[in-house]
Amino acid sequence: MKKGIILLLMISVASFCVFSGCSKEQASGKIISVATDATWPPMEYVDENKKIVGFDIDLLNAAAKEGGFTVEFKNTAWDGIFAGLGAGKYDAVCSSVTITDDRKKTMDFSVPYVSIGQTIVVKKETTGMEELSKFEGKKVGAQIGTTGAIEIAKNKNITLKTYDEIGLAIEDLAKGRIEAVVCDNPIAANYALLNPKYKALLKIVGEPFTTEEYGIAVKKGNKEVLDMVNAGLAKVKEKGIDKELEKKWLR
Repeated sequence: MKKGIILLLMISVASFCVFSGCSKEQASGKIISVATDATWPPMEYVDENKKIVGFDIDLLNAAAKEGGFTVEFKNTAWDGIFAGLGAGKYDAVCSSVTITDDRKKTMDFSVPYVSIGQTIVVKKETTGMEELSKFEGKKVGAQIGTTGAIEIAKNKNITLKTYDEIGLAIEDLAKGRIEAVVCDNPIAANYALLNPKYKALLKIVGEPFTTEEYGIAVKKGNKEVLDMVNAGLAKVKEKGIDKELEKKWLR
């Protein structure tokens, strides 16, 4: 009797899976977990509804839709985000990650999906400070482990102050605790030009002084995930979806 019940249950479960999809990969394809440090508007941040949103989020979701896979985002602190990738805590990192030669040594990158540059943000009353070299002998802030922090650190005469989140650096700048903040130009524009709290207090000076490209990072050697992401991004670019998202988030 028990064998008959077990067989009936197995048939029922199998039928349910065929028609509704209950495997790990589901009907839409493989699920990949993606870490993002959601403190970097307009690229990735948590909105008033506690939802992770932004350009990167929309872009990767669009790539997933086009590529036949599903994305699960994990809000992860930047300090340690790459260590988590190497340890296999998630499959990828999509978080305004600049592709650099040093990072390529320990992780693989998707095709580039947007170009940016480092930009200087100062208080509105600041004058004559349009180059990073002008801040020698002064304190300049950046988020820890970012290319902005790396650029500041190249000048030993500038005091680098690092922060776990870029918003904390911007707040210190607004309160006069540091003289400038260096960050990616979309983030600088978001805080200095659009944010109601800061746009009357801060401004961007000079032109972006680096040329960088964002890519989605995957664990070194994880060709399966890398190929899926690249295929999805290729379709997004082919259909012009990336340009639509740039208009929505970056202009």
